[in-house]
Amino acid sequence: MIAAATAVAIILFSCKHKLSEAQVLDLAKTPLQTVDSMYMIQSGNGKLQMRVATAALQRFETDTMTRELFTGGLKVYSYDDEGNLETTITANEAQHVTHKKKDKETWKAYGNVVVRNIIKNETMETDTLYWDRKKQEIYTDCYIRLYSPDVFMQGYGMHSDEKARNSIIHRPFNSYSVVVQDTTKVVIDSANFIGPLLRKR
Repeated sequence: MIAAATAVAIILFSCKHKLSEAQVLDLAKTPLQTVDSMYMIQSGNGKLQMRVATAALQRFETDTMTRELFTGGLKVYSYDDEGNLETTITANEAQHVTHKKKDKETWKAYGNVVVRNIIKNETMETDTLYWDRKKQEIYTDCYIRLYSPDVFMQGYGMHSDEKARNSIIHRPFNSYSVVVQDTTKVVIDSANFIGPLLRKR
């Protein structure tokens, strides 16, 4: 009888100890969901608008906000109205935060961020980039450099539409360079080119 009572006491003590460990678990720091090799597609009116890919995503949730961490890097492919690939954005990591009560969200990409407008053949490089989905704008306050076959600029802060069609550097450095090119040079958009392959000579 005494041995049975001791066994029950040990079981109860063991369960109580495990419950106390579960109670101190911080849900804000524990992923609610983990996804490997995620791939998303956004379309409208039967046309492809955007593709998003990441090797790993973690989703956290509290009473006030939902946070998604793209720990496996971020690749965004954006298309124009004709279905041509127009803009790509790549980054080492990214974050999407949704505030439940304020009806507000924040998109942030960071670490070797590269924004490329393929149609304009223009590239921007920075460390941190924000995306305002409602205003359809991208911006940064960090150091940024912009280059194309015709020009090279650098400075701090940038603002543009989300397709990177009209990028403005807020505080450019005093100097920039203009590249003079051969006007007979033919540039082919390899991402959207449809036609016969050119023969190598």
